[in-house]
Amino acid sequence: MTETILSNALVVLEDRTLAGSVLIRDGLIADITEGPSGLAGAEDCAGDILMPGIIDLHTDNLERQVMPRPGARWPSRSAFLAHDGQCAAAGVTTVFDALCVGNLNFDNEDRIRTFQDGVDDLTALTGSSLLRADHFLHLRCELPAENMLALVEPVIAHPLARMASLMDHTPGVGQYADLARFRARKSVSGGTSLAAIDSEIDILQANRARLRGPNRRALLDMVAGHPMVLASHDDETVEEVEENHAAGIAISEFPVRLGAAKRAKALGMTVIAGAPNIVRGGSHSGNVAASDLLAAGAADALASDYVPPALLEAAFIVADSGLGLPAGIALVTAGPARMAGLTDRGRIAPGLRADLLRVRRSGGLASPVAVWRQGLRVA
Repeated sequence: MTETILSNALVVLEDRTLAGSVLIRDGLIADITEGPSGLAGAEDCAGDILMPGIIDLHTDNLERQVMPRPGARWPSRSAFLAHDGQCAAAGVTTVFDALCVGNLNFDNEDRIRTFQDGVDDLTALTGSSLLRADHFLHLRCELPAENMLALVEPVIAHPLARMASLMDHTPGVGQYADLARFRARKSVSGGTSLAAIDSEIDILQANRARLRGPNRRALLDMVAGHPMVLASHDDETVEEVEENHAAGIAISEFPVRLGAAKRAKALGMTVIAGAPNIVRGGSHSGNVAASDLLAAGAADALASDYVPPALLEAAFIVADSGLGLPAGIALVTAGPARMAGLTDRGRIAPGLRADLLRVRRSGGLASPVAVWRQGLRVA
C-alpha cells in the first residue's frame, strides 16, 4: 500500500472549495479533510490550489509536433512523446488525441500519415512507462473526404477509440463559411493564387454535394454498437443541430453560431467550446465568441483544440469573470468527464482516480506546479 498526503491546499471540489488536505492511497483518492494534515510525511502545498487533472476532449497538438515546420517531419514516436509531455506539463492528465481521418487539404496529404502513425504509436506506447497522461483516440471524420470511410474502418473497433466527430471543413460552410476570409487565409499561408484557390473551392464544394450524405450515413452505421461518444463539429444552423440530434449525436463541438449552440442545449445535447477562444478573447475564424456561449449557458466543457495550456488559463479566466472557481474548473474536468462517460475521474472525491493538479497563481496567471496521474507524480 502506498500513501501520499497533500496538505495545506485550497481543494477545488465540485460544488465548493475547501482549505484542507487530500489523502491518496494506491492511486485513488482515499479521504478529504479540512485543515492541514498533522501526519508525518505530508506534502505541504503552501496554500496552492489543488484541482482535478484536466481532461481534454479535443487536441490537434500531435500534428504540431509531427510537423514543427513546413516540410520538416519529425519521427512519429518521438513526436508523440513530445506531445504527451506538453500535455502533462499543462496539467492535462487525460488526452483525447484528435486525429484527422480523411483530408480536404490539397497541400497537406501528410495528415493521413499522421493519423495512421498516431494510431500505431498510441497502441505501442499505451501500457508502457513512457506516457505521462492517459490517451484515447478521437476520430475526426471528414465527411466529404473520398478516403474517410476506408481509413476509419480499420480503427473503429480500436479499444482506445472513445470519441468520433463528424466534420465538414468544406469552404463555404461551418468554420469556413466566410469565403473571403478563407481565400485570404489560403493566399497568405500558401502563397496560392486566387484562381487556384477558387478552383479548389469549386472541387471541394462539388465533393461535398456528392459525398457528405452517403459518407455520413455509412459512418453512423459503422459506429453503431461501438462504445464511443459521437460529436458534431462546427454546427452553424439550427437545422444541422436538429439533424445531428435525430441521428443520436450527443455533443455539439465548437458550434460557430450562438443559435446553433442554444438549439443543441434545448435538445439536451452538451456543447464543447474552445479554450483558445476564451484566452484570445474571440474566435480566430470570426465565429461566435466562447464567452458568449458561456454567458448564454450554452457551453458545458472547454477543449484545447490547438493549445494545451489554454485549458488551465481559460478555466481561471472564466472563474474570475464571475462563474466562480468550482464552476470554472468543472469546464475542464468534471464536464468533459461526464461527456466522455469517464466515471472514474474529473472530480476530487473518495474512490476516484488521484489525477490531480497543483496550481499556483501570481499576477492573475495560473501555473501548474505539480501533476499526479493515479497518484504518481508525472510533471
